[in-house]
Amino acid sequence: MSARRATMTGAAAALAAIAIAVGAQQHAHDPAQHGKAAAEAGKSHPADTREAVQFPPELREHTLANMRDHLVSLQHIQAALAREDYDGAAKIAETRLGMTSLEAHGAHEVARYMPQGMQDAGSAMHRSASRFAVSLQEAAITRDLRKPLGELATVTASCVACHAGYRLK
Repeated sequence: MSARRATMTGAAAALAAIAIAVGAQQHAHDPAQHGKAAAEAGKSHPADTREAVQFPPELREHTLANMRDHLVSLQHIQAALAREDYDGAAKIAETRLGMTSLEAHGAHEVARYMPQGMQDAGSAMHRSASRFAVSLQEAAITRDLRKPLGELATVTASCVACHAGYRLK
């Protein structure tokens, strides 16, 4: 398989995983699903079928710290949105999650250890975070949060898709 085709296949898989995650988010508020999950909680859990990705120990710890920072960033963004500080939320989204955060997170260093699909999911998250930041800046003027909330769902869907498909060893 050519490198270009493998990249396209990995990108298609990442996009499919994101679409599945977005669909799961849309059904997350279905009470019937919550009841089903509660009923199944007592059953044994299925085997972890995520692809295990081997990182050097120092990069594994660095990457896990970055992902925890991503969660903290999402929490700070939500707090800023609750205060109607759209510009502040946009700044957090871009500097800690968006494309401008890649150098600070050492993305180039860790990318070489990631399978293509994992790289694609990460890139999708960073690109969608930058789009989210721009939509927040627009919301600071319009006060309309529909577009930014949709963009935020795309950011988190990228996280869900990556974590659903991969785990660090």
